[in-house]
Amino acid sequence: MDERSVVTAYRRLSSTYDRFFGPVFEQGRQVAVHKMNCQAGDRVLEVGVGTGLSLEHYPDGVEVVGIDVSPDMLEHARQRVNGNADRITLQVMDGQATEYPDDSFDKVVAMYVVSVAPDPKKLVEEMKRVCKPGGEIFIVNHFSQKGPMAKLERLASPLSKLVGFRPSFPIDDFLAMADLDVVESVPVNAFGYWTFIHARNR
Repeated sequence: MDERSVVTAYRRLSSTYDRFFGPVFEQGRQVAVHKMNCQAGDRVLEVGVGTGLSLEHYPDGVEVVGIDVSPDMLEHARQRVNGNADRITLQVMDGQATEYPDDSFDKVVAMYVVSVAPDPKKLVEEMKRVCKPGGEIFIVNHFSQKGPMAKLERLASPLSKLVGFRPSFPIDDFLAMADLDVVESVPVNAFGYWTFIHARNR
């Protein structure tokens, strides 16, 4: 996985992403934003905002900054800002190296992004850096589980660059690497094949 591969993959997917992945991932988006419990005045960073499918779920009075490495995906997201440009900002930016100062956000969320990032550890470290101490970090992602599916995911790993994400990504490896203070972890979406993680920023 590298940034060029991700940008290329999502250039191909941008026009059809909502059709194929909108309904499939919707429950995870709703769960994430609901559990974020955003309050008026909160400043939220959404890493990998994509086509902006989550934007409608944030309540009024919450400032949302959405970043994505794919300009093509963000073009679709901009159409969803509508009359909320005063509180929703979208920028082309790499979540592994953002341009924001330390402690800039009350909450930082990444939905379906960790397995897309070329360097997941760097991504999570950056999320922690820009989140205020005692703030909250939220992640929704597919992680490999034990059993027959894990073997299929490993076999699909050589296709990572083509599809733009890692099919094989064990959750134990991720949690050990991320060093997160996990508050809650629950399955989401069809068959509980994805995981929602809520963590407190140390």
